[in-house]
Amino acid sequence: MKLDHITSRDNPALVRLRKLTVDASGYRKIGSVWIEGDHLLRAALQRGWQPALVVLTEAAMQDATLAALAESALRALVVPTALFKGLSGLESPAQIGAELTLPAAPAIDANAASVVLDRLQDAGNVGAILRSAAAFGVSQVLAIKGTAALWSPKVVRAGQGAHFGLRLIEGLAEADLQALSVPLVATSSHDSEPLHRAALPSPCAWVMGHEGQGVSAELMARCALRVGIPQPGGEESLNVAAAAAICLYESERRKG
Repeated sequence: MKLDHITSRDNPALVRLRKLTVDASGYRKIGSVWIEGDHLLRAALQRGWQPALVVLTEAAMQDATLAALAESALRALVVPTALFKGLSGLESPAQIGAELTLPAAPAIDANAASVVLDRLQDAGNVGAILRSAAAFGVSQVLAIKGTAALWSPKVVRAGQGAHFGLRLIEGLAEADLQALSVPLVATSSHDSEPLHRAALPSPCAWVMGHEGQGVSAELMARCALRVGIPQPGGEESLNVAAAAAICLYESERRKG
């Protein structure tokens, strides 16, 4: 590991990382993503990702556990706390972060249990759905163009490490879903079978729609099944991330 002590905010590596923190889709131009905190770094390492760069504060360098994490990278930068704050998107900045080089976008796995995100806007919802997908054994997430950037800092934080175990493909058109061999299943409050009584195909691709508009009419027409989640409390609808968690759990439960 190459270790450098940096005191200038104009250091090229720090300039690049600041771009990743302020631009939600900056990773698409730069080809890498910034993750902050030891939890996300450990999650990446456990899934076999090797950081291209680790940045840690001078105080963190005195912590044996954090210093050991820094050794996982090809290069590490030690910076004053004030410089690290310039890279942070947290109210209470962490003491360590890493830059990960993103692989080329994979091809769609036709037979994989999947989640399709149809123009979801809220980064917290997207990250939470990725977290549920990873928890319930779904391996692939497909994002239709217009969905919040999957590797944006807010989505990565909400995902809590789920990103590193998922096959993530974004910027898709609805027509691209023709590559799937598994049936599409959507949640709908209209003309739908109650989830607990529906004959769920396994594997399948769960379609989760825009927070306000739901699944588009065109995409809904492609779905083999529509299911509804009973809401005896009388609410009009569930938060999309909550709905996704319920549906993915039910799919997993049916497997026994």
